[in-house]
Amino acid sequence: MNVFHDWQAPGLRTPSVLTMGVFDGLHLGHQTIIRRVAERAAALECVPTVVTFDPHPRAVLYPGAAPPLLQTLGQRLEALRILGIQQALVLRFDRDLAALTAAEFAQRILFTTLGAREIYLGENFVFGRGRQGNIATLRCLGMDYGCAAYEVEAVLLRGKRVSSTRLRDAIQSGRVNLARRMLMRPYGVEGKVVAGRRLGRTLDFPTANVAVINRVLPADGVYVTATLIQGVWRRGVTNIGVRPTVGGDRQRVVETHILDFAGDLYGASLRTRFLHRLRPERKFAGLDELRAQIARDAARARRYFQRSGVRRSLAIE
Repeated sequence: MNVFHDWQAPGLRTPSVLTMGVFDGLHLGHQTIIRRVAERAAALECVPTVVTFDPHPRAVLYPGAAPPLLQTLGQRLEALRILGIQQALVLRFDRDLAALTAAEFAQRILFTTLGAREIYLGENFVFGRGRQGNIATLRCLGMDYGCAAYEVEAVLLRGKRVSSTRLRDAIQSGRVNLARRMLMRPYGVEGKVVAGRRLGRTLDFPTANVAVINRVLPADGVYVTATLIQGVWRRGVTNIGVRPTVGGDRQRVVETHILDFAGDLYGASLRTRFLHRLRPERKFAGLDELRAQIARDAARARRYFQRSGVRRSLAIE
């Protein structure tokens, strides 16, 4: 996928079928729009394109109300590529961009620069200065450029609209199974393994202490996870929290024990997917009680991976 950070940059391909938005999390609603763009682009022999923004517009316009993002920009772009997008225009959202009227934005960027032939937007999407632009604006303006605009209906799950806000709430409350249904994949984070206090080794369960780059983490607790190591998804158990039994500094950490693995992971970049919540984090009377509970957690994780389809769906060793 070709990625551009300036709408005036040479190399942008036209004509295009496009959509625009932040697309944080790439949940089911986003996926529906992206797949529609890819399908229509193929039918019209156009370039499937996404116009997205970095940072999140709210971080500029309403800093105190800006949501923590579920994905880094790199993660978002990778997911868009997998869904069939061939071209992404990443617009730096600042006060100058926010000052453009909806007509100026659409005419300069969508119609002239990208040669949009069809545009697909989610329900109630607005853009331009004062949030004045919407699907009706694009339909009206597009008539002069031979471009049609369509609104894509929201996706419902359990009778409620799938949204980045709902997804974020599910993850932060530890409901990773619900998050997986909204994503059609397990929620995952990335980070580098850093030196810890090596307490896991004294408990017979060595852990990788991961400095996660994602801002949204599941609620404190213990989870069945899958971690990508050298191209292979491996079974594991991950604890998120402050380690009340052995802690004291109240620093929140993410530490993963990889089942049946003895390699050195210090300095490695890992991806971890959260599959199932086992229990909340709690304080134990001592190390022996903690060690026994970790053993029970590992045993439950092994039973989880014995379920039909789990290993096959993740290609886990």
